[in-house]
Amino acid sequence: MHNFEFVKPSSIADAVAALAAEGAQPLSGGQTLLPTMKQRLAAPEVLVSLTGIPEMQGVCTGDGGLHIGGATPHAVVAREAASHYPALAALAGGIGDPAVRNRGTIGGSVANNDPAACYPAAVLASGVTVVTSTRKIAADDYFQGMFTTALEEGEFITSVIFRIPQAAAYVKFNQPASRFALTAVFVAKFADGVRVAVTGASNNGVFRWEEAEDALTADFSAGAIAGLTASAEDMISDLHGSAAYRANLVKVLTGRAVTAAR
Repeated sequence: MHNFEFVKPSSIADAVAALAAEGAQPLSGGQTLLPTMKQRLAAPEVLVSLTGIPEMQGVCTGDGGLHIGGATPHAVVAREAASHYPALAALAGGIGDPAVRNRGTIGGSVANNDPAACYPAAVLASGVTVVTSTRKIAADDYFQGMFTTALEEGEFITSVIFRIPQAAAYVKFNQPASRFALTAVFVAKFADGVRVAVTGASNNGVFRWEEAEDALTADFSAGAIAGLTASAEDMISDLHGSAAYRANLVKVLTGRAVTAAR
């Protein structure tokens, strides 16, 4: 690992100022960045920790939504969101292992946008608002492909605002070694329709299965998607499963998620 300067600001304004320095990079839970640095695949000159900023911590409700600070660890989300959004809390409680859940943060995961991460599915299915150090971004505009988001240089996630659905469930088919999703589906039913988000399956990262959304909005039951087939085009194909296998998992897990939500 290369030498670097470590800065731990106590406010969002101080973090923005620190990230203006040349070679500066934000650090949240560090579950991806630090291993990358250890392998010498990244060498930021300044690490700006976001974990000491009180306004980026915790879970609360307000304005009809669930507000979660960007620096809130997965374990806290699992505990504090349980009474407000059980499906989201269950998702957070199933990420990695206890060490990861107590260090990794929701903001870090959403900013990294790993194609097999859990949170992007919840964010997209819930139609959230991603609040950054400079603006607000709708979930549908935020994710832009594998490891790619709408975040600009020096911009970081301060909070994520979830709409709370009438019913929701997350069903994950684990890759047993990493505990990332080989394929996973988050289904959320709102008064204005159903949203279905898939992670772990596509070369383009998290995506919405819109055909299933239309069918489930008309009839929120597993039988509503019986005649549908998820396209294998652009699906990941590797030693863990072919593109066709993942496409089939999308349908199977969507049905299970609907049943669980009901």
